[in-house]
Amino acid sequence: MSAPSNRIIVLISGGGTNLQALIDAIASGDLTAVIALVIANRKAAYGLTRADIAGIPTHYAPLKPYTDAGRSREAYDADLARAINAHQPDLVVLAGWMHIFTPAFLDTVSARVINLHPALPGMFPGAHGIRDQYDAFQRGEIVYGGCMVHDVIAALDAGQVIGQSIVPIADDDSFEAFAERLHAAERLLLLACVRQVLASHRGTL
Repeated sequence: MSAPSNRIIVLISGGGTNLQALIDAIASGDLTAVIALVIANRKAAYGLTRADIAGIPTHYAPLKPYTDAGRSREAYDADLARAINAHQPDLVVLAGWMHIFTPAFLDTVSARVINLHPALPGMFPGAHGIRDQYDAFQRGEIVYGGCMVHDVIAALDAGQVIGQSIVPIADDDSFEAFAERLHAAERLLLLACVRQVLASHRGTL
């Protein structure tokens, strides 16, 4: 009898192109896993539609009701971690998730949490990594860009690096051309790192 597939939960805030890469890889047999749930903190996130099309359960988890009620970010994080734990994931993947987790989440969630970030280790943390890289290249401060996948800790984009990919920038690149090249590299890197982490997880069972 074959072993059960690894269970992944994917957290998104936007279009979900990297989520789609995971969905496609699973459908093609290139990745042996099941996406058990897709969570978004923005109701208009198109990634929720991608999940619906693929028949994947979704959950909308906005922060605003907590802040409106005077509840803390830590309360939101702890509740979200418990909701995730109920699905018994082997891995939680942040793929364009625009929310910095506190220890209330990281100390409660039962699975390893990894993040895809559009910059190389130690460079350009935060939500605008692609633009920051492009602008830094234009100023002559860097000679190439890149992306990474790392473990999530409370510090922004600073966890242990699982994998990274260098993305060249040409002198005549438009921002759009560089962004497209970087997004393509992100999708390949994310798949490779998810495979690596799941293989490591299976080895500990």
